[in-house]
Amino acid sequence: MAGRRDGRAARCTAVAVLIAALLALPAVVRLLPVSDTAVPAAELRSRALTTESLPFSGYAVSAGNLALPVTDQLSSVADLFSNRTTMRVWWRGPLDNRVDVVTPAGETGTHTGPGATWTWQYETATATRNAANPLELPAPPDVLPSSLGRRLLSEATEGELARLGARRVAGRDTLGLRLTPAAAASSVRRVDVWVDAGTGLPLQVEVWEKGAGKAALDTRFLDLDLAVPAASVTAFTPPPGAVVREGREAEVVLEAGRRIRPVQLPAELVGLPRRALTGVPAGIGLYGRGVTLLAVAPVPYRLAGGLRDALSTSPDAVVDELGTRVAAGPVAVMIVEPPGRGPYLLTGTVTLDALARAARQLPDLEPAA
Repeated sequence: MAGRRDGRAARCTAVAVLIAALLALPAVVRLLPVSDTAVPAAELRSRALTTESLPFSGYAVSAGNLALPVTDQLSSVADLFSNRTTMRVWWRGPLDNRVDVVTPAGETGTHTGPGATWTWQYETATATRNAANPLELPAPPDVLPSSLGRRLLSEATEGELARLGARRVAGRDTLGLRLTPAAAASSVRRVDVWVDAGTGLPLQVEVWEKGAGKAALDTRFLDLDLAVPAASVTAFTPPPGAVVREGREAEVVLEAGRRIRPVQLPAELVGLPRRALTGVPAGIGLYGRGVTLLAVAPVPYRLAGGLRDALSTSPDAVVDELGTRVAAGPVAVMIVEPPGRGPYLLTGTVTLDALARAARQLPDLEPAA
């Protein structure tokens, strides 16, 4: 009898040890040493930029620390960069993918296809169609480490890049690449991109603000499968009984750019060259490249008032003769309202001082002496 009891006890102990080992396995995998390889920074960047059409599926999480002061019209953008966002993704290509944001209350799916993107809110059974737009607002697919990593690396110069070591992300070996912006106006200190050693796919991106002790944005994969997702998973047709709407958020700025008298925007602001934007009104300007960007755009009075009030509630708001401005991590936002000229929005990954200098360099926006 004692022998049988001892046998059962031994088996129970073995099962307990096995369960504990399985539970600890993910942490152990992360701690396993990863071998670095002598891949030059420029080559690693080139590998990352060729992965746009690489199919995969998996889970990702984005943790943002940007308390963006915006109106209700742009609350979805603020949530994306201010909170922890858990995403499930199926990627067949840049024009055929699906990203579901998973919350305790349910899911919101973003289905990207040729010419349009559908957003499906499960709880309200609402489908919103957003046509392709040159000034599309950020959406969940944009903060995936794969998408964000490629975008931030796409315009980096060789002198801005350096190799880091190696680490394990989503159970895969990755090689590190550091981007240090050269522009003096930039509010970003560095961007660290961890690239899958086998495929070149960016698996983690960390964006660091100048002077900050933690990353302003950290987006990474938790799980990755390189099999091709089924087309039926990414395709979307509004189901019977769904509420179908047309998205209008991004068109607010475009409409203002067409209707409000534009100022004569210079070819350069705070050392950042103006970019050419196809399909965008002349009254809207985008300056800089890569990590360091500055946008200047007219906004309707109703939107400007809400933004000004939102900015003013921040204890760090600067209000002077130039306007009202606030920095949320590396993102700076400013409302300028010169009398009789209509309000303008200036925003980008530049310092507050650079934003103020930019306002002074716009002749029609500079307040009268």
